[in-house]
Amino acid sequence: MFLDLPLSRTGLDRAAHLRSDESALAQMWQRAKIIELLGDRFRIHQGALAYANPDIAGERYFLGLDEAKVPYFVAHQSATASEYPEDFQSLRTIGKKLGALEIGAAVHALALAQWHEAHKMCARCGGENRVVLGGAVRRCSICATDHHPRTDPAIIVLVKDNADRILLGRQKVWPAGRFSAFAGFVEPGESFESAVIREVQEECEGIVTSMRYLGSQPWPFPASLMIAYEALISNPESVRPDGEEIEEIIWLNREELKRSVSSRELLLPPTISVARAMIDTWYGDAAKIELDGETWRN
Repeated sequence: MFLDLPLSRTGLDRAAHLRSDESALAQMWQRAKIIELLGDRFRIHQGALAYANPDIAGERYFLGLDEAKVPYFVAHQSATASEYPEDFQSLRTIGKKLGALEIGAAVHALALAQWHEAHKMCARCGGENRVVLGGAVRRCSICATDHHPRTDPAIIVLVKDNADRILLGRQKVWPAGRFSAFAGFVEPGESFESAVIREVQEECEGIVTSMRYLGSQPWPFPASLMIAYEALISNPESVRPDGEEIEEIIWLNREELKRSVSSRELLLPPTISVARAMIDTWYGDAAKIELDGETWRN
């Protein structure tokens, strides 16, 4: 059974066969639901995505069709942090409030827009890239090289021992009390499983003896795909933080987690994250408590 991951939900058919039809894209734009994205923030209305009129400015990227064949696009404009009006909010804020169709469209829109923003020039010759295929590709105007959106795979691991305790780590840059699962990018030429073994060893000196795949979720902040595992280690008594990225680690059973969260000594990862889903699933169903405005299964 895989994790139920918020950002992995989708209700859109990406309809890739339509991307090369400029005439069809132009016609669809006129009747589309157009997501308005300023920098990395979405315009919202009453907690949901607000859709723009076809005359909106910005680069246009095709996202797909819903079940009724209604097309979805995103109109993206660049911005600095000081330019955001109050009705524009980040995906981290609104993600848990959106349904499957809107969250899938928003994740696709954000990942695509941020890739375009960072790849305006050709990496091969330095020429200017232009948008083609409805935003699925940028093509160099000089050497005609096609550049495709990139996604950086990263593994995230819920480390456990034979007593079914979980090991959480704390990064120096996080708010006080925040702990989470261990994670890291997959390196060139490395499998997901090898990355799990390496990252656990590097960050806490844990020796992985077995692992189980739990699911995956896009994490467009800016361009990651999180691949989730749980892993059993053989040396729970000798683990320690690496002192560089991870400054503190803690073993927790369910009662200790409940007590630490209730006393606010421990802050859990945000509800849209893979780490939170992993922790909630390990804990299991029980009563609910409110913590920092979020409902957590306790």
